[in-house]
Amino acid sequence: MPGRAYGRHLHALVCAHAERRQNHSTFFLRNRPELELICRLLKQKAQGSNLNLCVLACSKGAEVYSMLWAIRSARPDLKVSTYAVDIAQDILDFAREGVYSLSRPPVLGAVTTGAEVEEERVTWNTYRDQGPGQDVPIFERVTPKEVEAIFEIVGDKAWVRSWLKQGITWLKGDAGNPELVRTLGPQDIVVANRFLCHMAPPAAEKCLRNIERMVRPGGYLFVSGVDLDVRTKVARSLGWKPVADLLQEVHEGDGSLKNGWPFEWWGLEPFCHDLPDWRIRYASAFQIGETT
Repeated sequence: MPGRAYGRHLHALVCAHAERRQNHSTFFLRNRPELELICRLLKQKAQGSNLNLCVLACSKGAEVYSMLWAIRSARPDLKVSTYAVDIAQDILDFAREGVYSLSRPPVLGAVTTGAEVEEERVTWNTYRDQGPGQDVPIFERVTPKEVEAIFEIVGDKAWVRSWLKQGITWLKGDAGNPELVRTLGPQDIVVANRFLCHMAPPAAEKCLRNIERMVRPGGYLFVSGVDLDVRTKVARSLGWKPVADLLQEVHEGDGSLKNGWPFEWWGLEPFCHDLPDWRIRYASAFQIGETT
């Protein structure tokens, strides 16, 4: 369609001139179809078997805990070992604590001493990068019932329940570093969402090729929030098999990315069946290699 083609052209111009930068915005239960797809893929796992999961660029931990809540609710028999990796030590430490503020941030920097300093730190990190005004709740996609299941509420703090924090190794690391592959070992599922778009395309492609090496043969790679041309090129060249189940639903499952297209460099191109390569272009999950 002419309108869609013009949108892609406009978005390409935006990306070519944008100053890309990393940020730590995130949400609990950010993409529900993605969580559903992960659980569906686990149906093939034998009763009581091991699951090695790696979440790269784990940021504040919201998506790590969301995935573990979905997985352990659907398959409590699995023995899940999780690597949560981020390049920023301060945000990794915050994620490890698993404590989030239910209060909106005050005027940051106004508090200087005592317990109020810690209060401000938790609130500031919870709302860090959360929208233009730093005030978009990290919990906005979670129902009250789900809040009760995932957290223990104490005052105005939400503490991630202990059973969700079990088996997580929090690791400072760079997804583009080849040494990380040896550190992690083969993973059944690697999640590399919403950080590759912050890189220039050549750097993102090099990083994505490194990430592929972290997935065991027959395992799965989830990679959304990336320039679609970069992902398509790498997927084709390395022979990735797109997961057809919930393909469109996962692509459209995070409204915050979809709403940014075509005027924001991080915006996500709308789904289009008219393109000849739509299955590989819009897939967010891929099976890597052959099952051994």
